[in-house]
Amino acid sequence: MSIQSFGPFRVNRAQRLIEKNGESLIIGGRALDLLIALMDRAGTIVSVRDLMTLVWPNLTVEEANLRVCISVLRKALNDGVDGARYIVNVPGRGYTFVAPLEIESSEGCTSEYISHGAAGSHLLPEIPETFVGRHDDVDNLSRLIMSQRFVSVVGPGGIGKTTVALAVASALRSEFCADSVCFVDCGAIGDADDLPTAVVSALRCPVPASDPLTGIRAFLAEKRTLLILDGCEQVIETAASLSEYLFQSNETVHLLTTSREILRVHGENVYLLPPLRYPVGEMPTAHQALATPAVQLFMGKAAASGHRESLSDEDAPIVSSMCRRLDGIALAIELVASRVGVYGIHGTVDLLDSGAELVLQGRRDAPPRHQTLQALHDWSYRLLSAKEQTIFARLSMFVGDMTLEAAHAVVGDGVDDRRTISQVVASLGDKSLIHASSVQGPPRYRLLDTTRAYASLKLADRGEKDEIARRHALYFMSVLERIANRAPSIDSGDVAGLTLSVGDIRSAIAWSFSCSGDPVIGRRLTASAARLSLDHAFLRECRAWGHQSLWPVQDANHATSVDLQHTRKLSLTDAQINREIDQSTATRDLQLALGQPEGECRFGRELAGPLHLIAFGRTYTQERPSPGNVL
Repeated sequence: MSIQSFGPFRVNRAQRLIEKNGESLIIGGRALDLLIALMDRAGTIVSVRDLMTLVWPNLTVEEANLRVCISVLRKALNDGVDGARYIVNVPGRGYTFVAPLEIESSEGCTSEYISHGAAGSHLLPEIPETFVGRHDDVDNLSRLIMSQRFVSVVGPGGIGKTTVALAVASALRSEFCADSVCFVDCGAIGDADDLPTAVVSALRCPVPASDPLTGIRAFLAEKRTLLILDGCEQVIETAASLSEYLFQSNETVHLLTTSREILRVHGENVYLLPPLRYPVGEMPTAHQALATPAVQLFMGKAAASGHRESLSDEDAPIVSSMCRRLDGIALAIELVASRVGVYGIHGTVDLLDSGAELVLQGRRDAPPRHQTLQALHDWSYRLLSAKEQTIFARLSMFVGDMTLEAAHAVVGDGVDDRRTISQVVASLGDKSLIHASSVQGPPRYRLLDTTRAYASLKLADRGEKDEIARRHALYFMSVLERIANRAPSIDSGDVAGLTLSVGDIRSAIAWSFSCSGDPVIGRRLTASAARLSLDHAFLRECRAWGHQSLWPVQDANHATSVDLQHTRKLSLTDAQINREIDQSTATRDLQLALGQPEGECRFGRELAGPLHLIAFGRTYTQERPSPGNVL
């Protein structure tokens, strides 16, 4: 293999000569050494450190020397001109040679074959030492692959798809030949058209340069092989068609793909990877918390960061709460837990409260998309269409679960019909950016907390935050008032649905009373929410909002004012109720209902007779003024 060709170039290693279209090309000895080193490992990402060792053995040089050498080599090869691609930089990881290679035999004949990959290029990446909570998934996937041959592990970014795939490959090594378990990092491929070449490199097989797919098929004939395509979402169309082709053309090929999006091709069996389990209760003991994989991973990473204390019963609820806020996403847990050694458990909670989880740095040797949660979400966001990006950002206004009706009311532009919104929500769900819940009633959707934090930043960048917050508040105001006005014949399903939306109602009221909000909306929200008695903790908050809402009340109608007085009383404890709910309080409420000099009568001119106000089991009565005396 002393003579190899790619594109218009021919490399003669014995003579240390490179030619372009038959003419000698002068590039320098180090640049030629660099080119040969990359050709020997074609299709494989070679780290900067390894390249420096190969090109400058026994010498200490700066990384700048390598960058200069790469630049000289690319310029000489016209890399990037007219679509020609030879050497690709993978940020944070190294460089890879991506062009098809042809080998010239010793007799001088050129074979039309690609020969990719040096010995060991097919080796699997190492499984992380902190591999917890996935043994059942590995067992289930192993059985599924052996029986169905084609499985896609699907889930949001950072949930641990790659780690699980590598563990499955390790568990199945005995089922395949030593060189027949191959791994392809699709995330390192800049151009989808380079995917077949990357597969050739992983398989270490000579195939026709003019038709690599046919060559791969022929090479794999009657050879039992496990091929792992990791991170397919960036090259989803090519990965889908390649996987389907290999599955249908060769019964000895087993395929394991990982992706944030389902491939949707014939033969695919989808395995939705769940998040790491975390404690459900609010106050778990240390023993209970450490029985869950999420807390095990958290404490393992905390220990690696320098935290030497065991988990105490006092800190167990705090750690459990952090794992819950991070939705059991393995990468998020690792990034946050890695700061415990410096900040301690309580200081790390403060980091979460400030939104710092998006920018916490991970391992330096991790792929760029896995070094921060911001980069993780950037990766997915760039793959969305403009319409998907818009709706994704706007959906961040929902704190909890949402229905399609709510999504349409809040995120639509008026020109978007319900079908368009539904299609985009479904597409975001397919891309693992929205989680669909299985509660009874209409389907409900939500963004995971870390995803919502990222989407909220995108909404702020778009300058739409207050406008979408207003729509959000108006939607819940209309829903609350519609249901409250049907009292006492309120459907239990309506109240149950609103209970799931308490977080959104809180958020809407908080925005309404903020400096950029609308207190009129806030007063109406507060009054209607309290009348429905959504939950006790929520009512305690309503007390503060009720006080804030009542002064001033000039721009609120008296119907709302009565409800706000009722809100204030509803939020009291039993002892406070006994002290404050008296005849004078009821009389003031009746006076509000009957009309004040600056307002209108709530009940209208045509009504007369006694007015009955029922509060906490007691009835207060006051005669209405005659219609002629009503202002």
